[in-house]
Amino acid sequence: MIEVIQVQEKKDLKKFIDFPHELYAHDGNYVPELYLAQKDLLDKKNHPFFQHSEADFFLAYKDNTIVGRIAAIKNNNYLEFTGDQSGKFGFFDTIEDYEVAEALLNKVAAWQKERGLSKLSGPENYSTNETCGTLIEGFDTPPTVMMPYNKPYYKEFLERYGFEKDMDLLSYKIKTEDVPDKLIRMSDKILERLNSKGITIRKINLKKFTEEIDKIIEIYNSAWEKNWGFVPMTDAEFKHAAKDMKQIVDPDFVLIAEHEGKPIGFTLSIPDMNIPLKKLKRGRLLPFGIFKLLYHKKNIDRVRIVTLGLVEGYRKMGIDAYFYMKAFEEAKKKGMSFGEASWILENNDMMNKAIENINGKVYKKHRLFKKAI
Repeated sequence: MIEVIQVQEKKDLKKFIDFPHELYAHDGNYVPELYLAQKDLLDKKNHPFFQHSEADFFLAYKDNTIVGRIAAIKNNNYLEFTGDQSGKFGFFDTIEDYEVAEALLNKVAAWQKERGLSKLSGPENYSTNETCGTLIEGFDTPPTVMMPYNKPYYKEFLERYGFEKDMDLLSYKIKTEDVPDKLIRMSDKILERLNSKGITIRKINLKKFTEEIDKIIEIYNSAWEKNWGFVPMTDAEFKHAAKDMKQIVDPDFVLIAEHEGKPIGFTLSIPDMNIPLKKLKRGRLLPFGIFKLLYHKKNIDRVRIVTLGLVEGYRKMGIDAYFYMKAFEEAKKKGMSFGEASWILENNDMMNKAIENINGKVYKKHRLFKKAI
């Protein structure tokens, strides 16, 4: 007998956050999410997502033991922006028992139907602006920071339920030693050419963080507005995410491109905090987790290129190539062995080609699924 219960009390929310720690207890590639960050993300009273949309969280029980979890998500901004009548599912985890997965997905499908929606898609932890996708290739290495990880059987369970592929998201591995020196040397020539056209590229100024974030929001929502699956972030959502990011960002890895003072592009790379996070028991900073985090931070040997965007009209000018080159130049300086560029839509030919040109190789794939309900 499988029972799916809605999370309503704080103690149940804690169980919802902690379930993956039990599920992946013997998986050497699992990295626990930071407990405080997950608690913040699921906070209906304070997280800005809930200013415009709704979500409910569910736990599956079998023989009085938690065996799965899921979220039912109605993103009103997505519905309005895209016209796609898809409800979302996210935070999906289950033991290796298809009946548990089926019970969880049935609960979400019924929840979406009650709200008049005709399709179900995901997994997205609210939208593609947050963690999303089911890992379908690349189970041999741990995930990098802010990338999802799951058991190999998830794909089989989702397909058995009737889901089909919606889009694949590619993760590239680029070893710093494989980036040709001549490409890095070319960055100066590219910058010269851009400067001659009134385009400048600089590092973020953390002393003027609020002003810089205002510029980046403008670029972000403009650069991605035509991308598949995209929904603009509200100012509140973007600033909420940026507030947390400020704690781990390295200004050497955040570049802003401007044309005669107007922001036209930016790139964000972050050191892979999953390396020290892997050492935290159940994602807790207290009482001693903070010391482990600080101690193992010195072992970070990779960087993740999280996002790179250019406003339309400034693409194919070499700005993206310069961004990638500088990221790996800085990574080399800091003694990092490789970088991950993730995620890239499989149909984003321009970005995929740019990464392949610096010897990037696809080493992980995540899939987004869809289904009529």
